[in-house]
Amino acid sequence: SLTTIGMIAFAANSLLCRMALDGDVADPAGFTIVRIVAGALTLVLLIVIRDRQWQFQRPNLPAVGSLFCYMFFFSFAYLTLSAATGALLLFGAVQATMLAVAAIGGERFSGWGGVGLLIAIAGVVYLVAPGVTAPDPLGAVLMVIAGIAWGAYSLIGRGAVDPLKETASNFLYLCVPGVLAALFFMDAWSMSGAGFLLASASGALASGIGYAIWYAALPTLSAGRAATVQLTVPVIAAVGGVLFLAEDISSRLVIASIFTIGGVWLVLNRRQTRAS
Repeated sequence: SLTTIGMIAFAANSLLCRMALDGDVADPAGFTIVRIVAGALTLVLLIVIRDRQWQFQRPNLPAVGSLFCYMFFFSFAYLTLSAATGALLLFGAVQATMLAVAAIGGERFSGWGGVGLLIAIAGVVYLVAPGVTAPDPLGAVLMVIAGIAWGAYSLIGRGAVDPLKETASNFLYLCVPGVLAALFFMDAWSMSGAGFLLASASGALASGIGYAIWYAALPTLSAGRAATVQLTVPVIAAVGGVLFLAEDISSRLVIASIFTIGGVWLVLNRRQTRAS
Protein backbone atom coordinates (compact mmCIF):
# COMPACT_ATOMS: atom_id res chain seq x y z
CA SER A 1 0.00 0.00 0.00
CA LEU A 2 2.81 2.42 0.88
CA THR A 3 4.59 1.65 -2.38
CA THR A 4 1.43 2.26 -4.40
CA ILE A 5 0.81 5.60 -2.68
CA GLY A 6 4.45 6.58 -3.28
CA MET A 7 4.21 5.89 -7.00
CA ILE A 8 0.94 7.84 -7.24
CA ALA A 9 2.68 10.76 -5.50
CA PHE A 10 5.56 10.68 -8.02
CA ALA A 11 3.09 10.69 -10.91
CA ALA A 12 1.09 13.46 -9.24
CA ASN A 13 4.07 15.82 -9.55
CA SER A 14 3.84 15.50 -13.33
CA LEU A 15 0.07 15.97 -13.33
CA LEU A 16 0.07 18.97 -10.97
CA CYS A 17 2.86 20.73 -12.85
CA ARG A 18 1.25 20.13 -16.23
CA MET A 19 -2.13 21.19 -14.87
CA ALA A 20 -0.70 24.51 -13.63
CA LEU A 21 1.32 25.33 -16.74
CA ASP A 22 -1.22 24.13 -19.30
CA GLY A 23 -3.94 26.10 -17.53
CA ASP A 24 -1.78 29.25 -17.48
CA VAL A 25 -2.30 29.65 -13.73
CA ALA A 26 1.42 29.52 -12.91
CA ASP A 27 4.78 30.11 -14.58
CA PRO A 28 7.54 27.44 -14.42
CA ALA A 29 9.89 29.38 -12.12
CA GLY A 30 7.10 30.43 -9.76
CA PHE A 31 5.71 26.90 -9.64
CA THR A 32 9.17 25.56 -8.83
CA ILE A 33 9.98 27.91 -5.96
CA VAL A 34 6.56 27.41 -4.34
CA ARG A 35 7.04 23.65 -4.70
CA ILE A 36 10.49 23.85 -3.10
CA VAL A 37 9.39 25.98 -0.13
CA ALA A 38 6.24 23.90 0.47
CA GLY A 39 8.27 20.69 0.29
CA ALA A 40 10.94 22.06 2.65
CA LEU A 41 8.40 23.18 5.25
CA THR A 42 6.54 19.87 5.09
CA LEU A 43 9.69 17.76 5.40
CA VAL A 44 11.05 19.84 8.28
CA LEU A 45 7.67 19.53 10.04
CA LEU A 46 7.77 15.74 9.60
CA ILE A 47 11.26 15.62 11.12
CA VAL A 48 10.21 17.80 14.07
CA ILE A 49 7.19 15.56 14.69
CA ARG A 50 9.39 12.46 14.52
CA ASP A 51 12.46 13.70 16.45
CA ARG A 52 10.90 16.49 18.56
CA GLN A 53 13.65 18.79 17.31
CA TRP A 54 15.44 20.10 14.24
CA GLN A 55 19.19 20.42 13.83
CA PHE A 56 20.79 22.00 10.79
CA GLN A 57 23.16 19.76 8.86
CA ARG A 58 26.04 20.81 6.66
CA PRO A 59 24.79 21.26 3.08
CA ASN A 60 25.52 18.46 0.63
CA LEU A 61 26.34 20.69 -2.32
CA PRO A 62 26.29 17.96 -5.03
CA ALA A 63 22.89 16.78 -3.77
CA VAL A 64 21.46 20.31 -3.59
CA GLY A 65 22.83 21.09 -7.07
CA SER A 66 21.31 17.93 -8.55
CA LEU A 67 17.97 18.62 -6.89
CA PHE A 68 18.04 22.19 -8.19
CA CYS A 69 18.60 21.03 -11.79
CA TYR A 70 15.86 18.43 -11.50
CA MET A 71 13.30 20.86 -10.10
CA PHE A 72 13.80 23.68 -12.59
CA PHE A 73 14.34 21.65 -15.77
CA PHE A 74 11.32 19.51 -14.82
CA SER A 75 9.01 22.52 -14.63
CA PHE A 76 10.23 24.22 -17.82
CA ALA A 77 10.01 20.92 -19.75
CA TYR A 78 6.32 20.65 -18.93
CA LEU A 79 5.60 23.85 -20.83
CA THR A 80 5.43 21.73 -23.98
CA LEU A 81 5.26 18.05 -22.92
CA SER A 82 2.23 16.01 -21.95
CA ALA A 83 2.18 14.46 -18.47
CA ALA A 84 2.74 10.93 -19.81
CA THR A 85 5.52 11.84 -22.27
CA GLY A 86 7.33 13.86 -19.62
CA ALA A 87 7.11 11.07 -17.05
CA LEU A 88 8.39 8.49 -19.53
CA LEU A 89 11.35 10.67 -20.54
CA LEU A 90 12.06 11.52 -16.90
CA PHE A 91 12.12 8.01 -15.51
CA GLY A 92 13.78 6.62 -18.64
CA ALA A 93 16.62 9.09 -18.11
CA VAL A 94 16.74 8.28 -14.38
CA GLN A 95 17.16 4.58 -15.01
CA ALA A 96 19.61 5.15 -17.88
CA THR A 97 21.76 7.34 -15.61
CA MET A 98 21.85 4.77 -12.82
CA LEU A 99 22.55 1.91 -15.22
CA ALA A 100 25.31 3.91 -16.91
CA VAL A 101 26.97 4.57 -13.55
CA ALA A 102 26.70 0.86 -12.76
CA ALA A 103 28.39 0.02 -16.08
CA ILE A 104 31.17 2.58 -15.49
CA GLY A 105 31.65 1.04 -12.05
CA GLY A 106 32.44 -2.30 -13.65
CA GLU A 107 29.04 -3.97 -13.89
CA ARG A 108 28.57 -5.78 -17.18
CA PHE A 109 25.27 -6.42 -18.93
CA SER A 110 25.14 -9.68 -20.84
CA GLY A 111 22.48 -11.89 -22.34
CA TRP A 112 18.94 -10.70 -21.78
CA GLY A 113 20.16 -7.80 -19.65
CA GLY A 114 22.06 -6.37 -22.62
CA VAL A 115 19.10 -6.95 -24.91
CA GLY A 116 16.83 -5.17 -22.45
CA LEU A 117 19.13 -2.16 -22.33
CA LEU A 118 19.10 -1.87 -26.14
CA ILE A 119 15.30 -2.21 -26.20
CA ALA A 120 14.90 0.55 -23.61
CA ILE A 121 17.21 2.88 -25.56
CA ALA A 122 15.32 2.12 -28.76
CA GLY A 123 12.04 3.05 -27.04
CA VAL A 124 13.29 6.50 -26.02
CA VAL A 125 14.87 7.10 -29.44
CA TYR A 126 11.60 6.17 -31.13
CA LEU A 127 9.63 8.52 -28.85
CA VAL A 128 11.76 11.58 -29.67
CA ALA A 129 12.41 10.75 -33.35
CA PRO A 130 11.14 13.41 -35.79
CA GLY A 131 7.53 13.00 -36.82
CA VAL A 132 4.05 14.47 -36.50
CA THR A 133 3.52 13.12 -32.98
CA ALA A 134 7.07 13.61 -31.72
CA PRO A 135 7.34 15.68 -28.52
CA ASP A 136 8.78 19.18 -28.60
CA PRO A 137 12.58 18.77 -28.95
CA LEU A 138 13.47 21.44 -26.38
CA GLY A 139 10.99 20.08 -23.86
CA ALA A 140 12.34 16.55 -24.39
CA VAL A 141 15.94 17.71 -23.85
CA LEU A 142 14.99 19.61 -20.69
CA MET A 143 13.17 16.59 -19.26
CA VAL A 144 16.07 14.26 -20.05
CA ILE A 145 18.39 16.66 -18.19
CA ALA A 146 15.93 16.64 -15.28
CA GLY A 147 15.99 12.83 -15.31
CA ILE A 148 19.80 12.73 -15.31
CA ALA A 149 19.82 15.17 -12.37
CA TRP A 150 17.28 13.09 -10.42
CA GLY A 151 19.29 9.94 -11.16
CA ALA A 152 22.42 11.68 -9.86
CA TYR A 153 20.54 12.83 -6.76
CA SER A 154 19.38 9.27 -6.13
CA LEU A 155 22.93 7.94 -6.49
CA ILE A 156 24.33 10.61 -4.17
CA GLY A 157 21.75 9.72 -1.54
CA ARG A 158 22.34 5.97 -1.59
CA GLY A 159 24.61 6.14 1.45
CA ALA A 160 22.35 8.42 3.48
CA VAL A 161 22.08 7.40 7.13
CA ASP A 162 18.73 9.18 7.52
CA PRO A 163 17.33 9.74 3.99
CA LEU A 164 14.27 11.66 5.17
CA LYS A 165 16.29 14.10 7.28
CA GLU A 166 18.88 14.60 4.57
CA THR A 167 16.14 15.22 2.00
CA ALA A 168 14.56 17.80 4.31
CA SER A 169 17.95 19.47 4.71
CA ASN A 170 18.53 19.48 0.94
CA PHE A 171 15.12 21.06 0.30
CA LEU A 172 15.78 23.69 2.95
CA TYR A 173 19.15 24.70 1.50
CA LEU A 174 17.63 24.58 -1.99
CA CYS A 175 15.36 27.51 -1.07
CA VAL A 176 18.26 29.97 -1.43
CA PRO A 177 19.36 29.18 -5.03
CA GLY A 178 15.71 28.50 -5.88
CA VAL A 179 14.64 32.03 -4.92
CA LEU A 180 17.62 33.55 -6.77
CA ALA A 181 16.77 31.57 -9.92
CA ALA A 182 13.12 32.55 -9.64
CA LEU A 183 14.13 36.22 -9.39
CA PHE A 184 15.98 35.83 -12.69
CA PHE A 185 12.62 35.01 -14.33
CA MET A 186 10.74 37.72 -12.40
CA ASP A 187 9.47 39.40 -15.58
CA ALA A 188 7.64 36.19 -16.52
CA TRP A 189 6.01 35.60 -13.13
CA SER A 190 2.35 34.65 -13.42
CA MET A 191 0.96 33.04 -10.28
CA SER A 192 -2.75 32.88 -9.53
CA GLY A 193 -4.39 31.45 -6.43
CA ALA A 194 -5.06 28.19 -8.26
CA GLY A 195 -1.45 27.99 -9.42
CA PHE A 196 -0.20 28.57 -5.88
CA LEU A 197 -2.43 25.76 -4.59
CA LEU A 198 -1.26 23.35 -7.31
CA ALA A 199 2.42 24.16 -6.66
CA SER A 200 1.91 23.85 -2.90
CA ALA A 201 0.24 20.47 -3.34
CA SER A 202 3.13 19.34 -5.52
CA GLY A 203 5.63 20.41 -2.86
CA ALA A 204 3.84 19.45 0.33
CA LEU A 205 1.87 16.37 -0.71
CA ALA A 206 3.44 14.83 -3.82
CA SER A 207 7.03 15.71 -2.84
CA GLY A 208 7.20 16.10 0.95
CA ILE A 209 4.72 13.50 2.17
CA GLY A 210 5.24 11.41 -0.97
CA TYR A 211 8.96 11.07 -0.26
CA ALA A 212 8.24 10.26 3.40
CA ILE A 213 5.89 7.45 2.38
CA TRP A 214 8.40 6.16 -0.17
CA TYR A 215 11.17 6.02 2.43
CA ALA A 216 8.82 4.12 4.75
CA ALA A 217 8.21 1.56 1.98
CA LEU A 218 11.84 1.17 0.89
CA PRO A 219 12.95 -1.13 3.75
CA THR A 220 10.41 -3.72 2.59
CA LEU A 221 11.70 -3.73 -1.02
CA SER A 222 14.84 -5.14 -2.56
CA ALA A 223 16.95 -2.73 -4.62
CA GLY A 224 15.74 -4.37 -7.84
CA ARG A 225 12.10 -4.17 -6.88
CA ALA A 226 12.44 -0.58 -5.69
CA ALA A 227 13.81 0.40 -9.10
CA THR A 228 11.28 -1.69 -11.01
CA VAL A 229 8.15 -0.33 -9.32
CA GLN A 230 9.13 3.18 -10.38
CA LEU A 231 8.51 2.10 -13.97
CA THR A 232 4.78 2.25 -13.17
CA VAL A 233 4.96 6.04 -12.78
CA PRO A 234 4.69 6.87 -16.52
CA VAL A 235 1.67 4.57 -16.78
CA ILE A 236 -0.03 6.23 -13.79
CA ALA A 237 0.80 9.65 -15.25
CA ALA A 238 -0.68 8.62 -18.60
CA VAL A 239 -3.94 7.49 -16.99
CA GLY A 240 -4.07 10.68 -14.91
CA GLY A 241 -3.40 12.79 -18.01
CA VAL A 242 -6.38 11.25 -19.75
CA LEU A 243 -8.70 11.55 -16.74
CA PHE A 244 -7.76 15.00 -15.44
CA LEU A 245 -6.12 16.82 -18.36
CA ALA A 246 -7.99 15.34 -21.34
CA GLU A 247 -4.66 14.39 -22.95
CA ASP A 248 -4.55 12.06 -25.91
CA ILE A 249 -2.41 8.92 -25.77
CA SER A 250 -0.73 8.48 -29.15
CA SER A 251 0.30 5.13 -30.59
CA ARG A 252 3.89 6.42 -30.58
CA LEU A 253 3.75 6.95 -26.82
CA VAL A 254 2.21 3.52 -26.21
CA ILE A 255 4.85 1.75 -28.31
CA ALA A 256 7.70 3.76 -26.78
CA SER A 257 6.38 3.04 -23.28
CA ILE A 258 6.24 -0.70 -23.94
CA PHE A 259 9.78 -0.72 -25.27
CA THR A 260 11.28 1.56 -22.62
CA ILE A 261 9.52 0.14 -19.56
CA GLY A 262 9.84 -3.44 -20.80
CA GLY A 263 13.52 -3.03 -21.62
CA VAL A 264 14.44 -1.49 -18.28
CA TRP A 265 12.38 -4.11 -16.44
CA LEU A 266 14.32 -6.81 -18.28
CA VAL A 267 17.64 -5.27 -17.25
CA LEU A 268 16.60 -4.88 -13.63
CA ASN A 269 15.09 -8.35 -13.51
CA ARG A 270 18.32 -9.93 -14.76
CA ARG A 271 20.37 -7.93 -12.26
CA GLN A 272 18.12 -9.01 -9.41
CA THR A 273 18.25 -12.66 -10.55
CA ARG A 274 22.06 -12.63 -10.62
CA ALA A 275 22.19 -10.90 -7.22
CA SER A 276 20.02 -13.61 -5.69
